[in-house]
Amino acid sequence: MSDGKFYLTKEGLEKFEQEFKHLLALKQEKAHTGAPVAFHSEELDIEFVSFKEDLELLEGRINELDYIIKNAELIQPPKGQEIGKVNLGAKIEVEVDSKPDEFMMVGTLEANPNEGKISNESPVGKALFGHRVGDIVLVNSPAKVAFKIKKITY
Repeated sequence: MSDGKFYLTKEGLEKFEQEFKHLLALKQEKAHTGAPVAFHSEELDIEFVSFKEDLELLEGRINELDYIIKNAELIQPPKGQEIGKVNLGAKIEVEVDSKPDEFMMVGTLEANPNEGKISNESPVGKALFGHRVGDIVLVNSPAKVAFKIKKITY
């Protein structure tokens, strides 16, 4: 699964592209505003140093986003026999300790358990990957938990 690609949903890719465009515009705005003048003395102007650090952080994030976007692979619904298995993009309904739970399997960059999105590289994601409805999957992290897969949709 980890082959240098970033597996993203269409919505996830759009968020990264929007952030990229926003930061490019911000960088261009900073370039037009211009940097504060650095004094030619033994002490650097704090405002100039702060400006340079901000610009370096901004450029770092822009480069990171550019790399992600160029190496993104959209998550596609599986075909054929694979549609009945847990895979990237699957919405999974499970039963844990007789309680229902639901989440979506996404790539690592979009994972957010608070939003019900788990990574395919997380302990739960790895354990459930490739299983079918009715399977009971044991996950060891940090305690043993049994997940019974009730429904898989794409």
